[in-house]
Amino acid sequence: MDESIKRPNYRLTGREKSHVATGSPFDRTAFVPDQIGDGEEKREVDVRAFSFERKVTRPSPEQFLRKSQGTGGLSPPEARSKAIAAADPADGAVIPRPKNKAYKKRDNPPNTSFRRFYERADLPVNVDQNGSVPKIAWKVQVERLDYHHYLPLFFDGLRETEMPYSFLAEEGAKDMVSVGGRKVLPVIPQLVIPIKNALNTRDPKVIVRVLRLLQALVLADVDQEGGGMIGRALVPYYRQILPVFNIFKNKNINIGDAIDYSQKKNDNLGDLISSTLELFETYGGPDAYINIRYLIPTYESCMN
Repeated sequence: MDESIKRPNYRLTGREKSHVATGSPFDRTAFVPDQIGDGEEKREVDVRAFSFERKVTRPSPEQFLRKSQGTGGLSPPEARSKAIAAADPADGAVIPRPKNKAYKKRDNPPNTSFRRFYERADLPVNVDQNGSVPKIAWKVQVERLDYHHYLPLFFDGLRETEMPYSFLAEEGAKDMVSVGGRKVLPVIPQLVIPIKNALNTRDPKVIVRVLRLLQALVLADVDQEGGGMIGRALVPYYRQILPVFNIFKNKNINIGDAIDYSQKKNDNLGDLISSTLELFETYGGPDAYINIRYLIPTYESCMN
């Protein structure tokens, strides 16, 4: 026999063992035999092994979340650490979480430029008390005023809450906006900071006053030839104006089925914000809606 021919290396192996129950050698499921020897305890079958069933315990009517037992959106460890930090060491009581202060009025010091100019008689306005209702009296014609100088002053006085400053600032700004026409457009950048300061007071009366002026501002040049530019000029300043709108957007008066006899006053904050946003979208050009939606995600278009 030729020695160059090598014999193959054969290795004898035993027969592969398979699981008794399933017949698969890869099965690793804990099998419970039917017959159990002496001294062995029968293990409970896990029903989740080959099905979508799972064991559940019947809930007790005593297991429910009571008042002041929640975590407030925090994880249990965070809630426990916060409760321990807020606890009073004297009696062990937990200090309640502070309420939402989004609607709380901010500080509004009486230091406006409008007040300073009026007190030293540098404004061409006065209060006319001849009739039963006070009116504004102009010392010069409104059309001849320098809008770059006077209009920001009147808008700065919108956050005033005392008479006669609040009355003169609102009525004076209305008259200048209604008569100004194209003179208002170049002054828009100077009006943004006074409008923002007035809105940041979070005072509903001040916000209503600003909303009325913003509506008059948008409609000031609509009827003129080539008008509607003031609404477009306000679009880059939505980031300064609209955040407060988003806070008070849903602040309406819930009167149920009663009649609101003060509708003619037009001082409902939620309705004023909705109508102002609709004017912004209508006269703000093609980019108005996407900018409004970016700052107020719940706003729905009025153009459809």
